[in-house]
Amino acid sequence: MKLYYSPGACSLSPHIALLEAGLPYELVKVDLRAKKLENGDDYLKVNPKGQVPALALDNGELVTEGPVIVQMIADQAAVKGLAPQRDSAERYKLLEWLNFITTELHKNFSPLFQPAFNDEVKGFFRDRLMGKFKYVDAQLAARDYLLGKEFSVADGYLFTMLCWADRMNFDLSGLPNLTAYKARIAARPKVKDALTKEGLLKAA
Repeated sequence: MKLYYSPGACSLSPHIALLEAGLPYELVKVDLRAKKLENGDDYLKVNPKGQVPALALDNGELVTEGPVIVQMIADQAAVKGLAPQRDSAERYKLLEWLNFITTELHKNFSPLFQPAFNDEVKGFFRDRLMGKFKYVDAQLAARDYLLGKEFSVADGYLFTMLCWADRMNFDLSGLPNLTAYKARIAARPKVKDALTKEGLLKAA
């Protein structure tokens, strides 16, 4: 498999999932502004959406959209327990979290990366995101991970959003459950490995 990624982008989530799953893969870096690969090839010929992540399967198929990709990865390494069993009540809870993260967190971050938007517009979305983070903080009370005691692919996605919050200077210090959760995820060896491979963390 090939994971098309950009350092620190939402592709960090499936990158973490691949490492946690122990599946073989190749990293292919994408310049999202130029829509080019490192070798100069046109990324749009790979993924007409022009976005990351994209996962090229060994059979030649291409899978896009992060929440779908991480579930596929989890299902290919079911023994790792990165997603509950299909059709179980717990699996639908995972789907609920993945949908919440992609629609309520991920998409609300998008305006903050747009230089065309003024501070007033960005302030609106920052306030909106803080409200969502407060909700997650409350949900994490007495939980190690989003689904309880076990790490899932949803945690890798939420961690990616928390890294974005750091980049955008969000003050989450008043959300103790969320800050402890972020530290817990960051301490996982495979998460450190993903950050290191993307050049976001210096190798020890």
